Order: sequence, then C-alpha cells, then structure tokens
Amino acid sequence: MSKTLYISDLDGTLLRSNQRISEKSSRIINSLVEKGMIFSYATARSVHTAKNAAKGLTAKIPLIVYNGAFIIDNITLERIAVNTFTDNEADYIYSLLVNGGVYPIVYSLIDDIEKFSYDTLTLSRGLSDFINTRKGDFRDRPLVGDKDILLGKKFYFTCIDSADKLEQLYNSLKDKYNCYFQTDIYSSEHWLEIMPTAATKANAVLQLKNILGCDRVISFGDAVNDIPMAKISDEFYAVGNAADALKSIATGIIGCNDDDGVAQWLLENYK
Repeated sequence: MSKTLYISDLDGTLLRSNQRISEKSSRIINSLVEKGMIFSYATARSVHTAKNAAKGLTAKIPLIVYNGAFIIDNITLERIAVNTFTDNEADYIYSLLVNGGVYPIVYSLIDDIEKFSYDTLTLSRGLSDFINTRKGDFRDRPLVGDKDILLGKKFYFTCIDSADKLEQLYNSLKDKYNCYFQTDIYSSEHWLEIMPTAATKANAVLQLKNILGCDRVISFGDAVNDIPMAKISDEFYAVGNAADALKSIATGIIGCNDDDGVAQWLLENYK
C-alpha cells in the first residue's frame, strides 16, 4: 500500500503571521495524524523554537530543522542526521563575511550541544534585535571579540545587514554552498543564511522519506528556500501568500497561512 509523507514549511506556511500555529490547524492535523496521516515539518528554525511555535501539534516522526542541517527525533530530540561544514569551509566563509563588513551569528555543535555564537562588539542592529528575541535560550553564546567564534562543528551562518552588502556576499557564496538571501517576513530585515551543500530541505525530505519507507511526498511552502523541496516532491502546494517564484512551480495554490490553508487542504484531500 502506498505511503505518502506530508511535509510543511513552518513560517509563512503552517504558522500564522503571529509566528504560532492556530488551534484550528493543530486540531485538524492532530486528528488526521491519529487516523494514520504521516505528517511533519521542515523549517529554518531550530527544533527548540520550532516546537515552541508549533506547540499543540502532534508530529511523532522526525523533524527537519535548520533548513535541513539536522533531522531530529521529535520525542527524544536525538539527531538522526547531521550536516556540518569542514573547518576549512567555515574559516573561508567567516573570513569572506568579515572582509565584506558583515558579522554573522555562527551556529555550531560544541561538545555535542547546539550553540549560537556572535561577537557583541560588532552586532548589526538587525542581529541585535534578533538576539533579543532569544534571551534565556540555552544556545546563546555571546563573545567579546571573535577569538573562539568558530569553535566546534559549524553548520549554519546567519547574517542580518544591508541588502547591498549581503547580495554581494551571496553572489560570492551561492555556487559553493546552500545559501538564501531574502527579506524576513516578520521584521523586513535583509537576511543571508549559509549552510553546507548537503543541508537542504530537499535532501532532508528525501532522507526522511527513506527512513519512514514512504513512496510519495506532498509538501507545502511559501518562500524561496522551499523551492528545492518543491522540486523533489510529487506534489507541491504554495500558500496564497507565497512568493511568486514558488507559485509558478506549484502543483496548486491553496489558502493563505492566516486562513489555515495547509490544514484545510489536508482536511479536504487526505484519504
């Protein structure tokens, strides 16, 4: 019997504009999961902020986080798959960013614990605002200077700065690594995110499909970082608020995130 993996992006797709899943979406998806639907999500968030934003959602299968850098067991939080940079790659990326006047947040595994490190002396306004939303996060690792910023196994760089500086760096890195240059849907700040080549939602979805023994993938998204996932899916649906580039390759357009578009489509189409 054919098994389908249903997988949704979070921000701008499954989550409403308040960065939370609605009670209605949780209720619909939980009910369908109880009936046998295989459902999960793929997000640029960490598992910790993702689970908080999707609180109330039952998804008892592995989750794709950090845009595919990790696949995480939703119950034990064990990392099932990990994609990291080599030390030489991380050194190269960090030097290129700093020489371009951009100072990133560096995500890494230090003694097998997730940490995000940054130099408090060089924070841009956008990075400072972002970090303020993570107060009390056990991953927070502020530094005075950047001497130890590349400690551990690096897997993600986040930059928030002017569009001109970030676009130039994006053009220098995009052919070597998995990079996304876009405007944040919540703050309207310009972001550049850099991940290992293997760390894509598409690769992680295919890994998860194999782990779960599924035959097909139906996915949902809203932003340009969902394009690789869309291309490897048997069916892909863009929410009504999605980027035009995504709508142009979608199997269909569904309701907006603030109208519970994903959950409503699942309710009407899951068999």
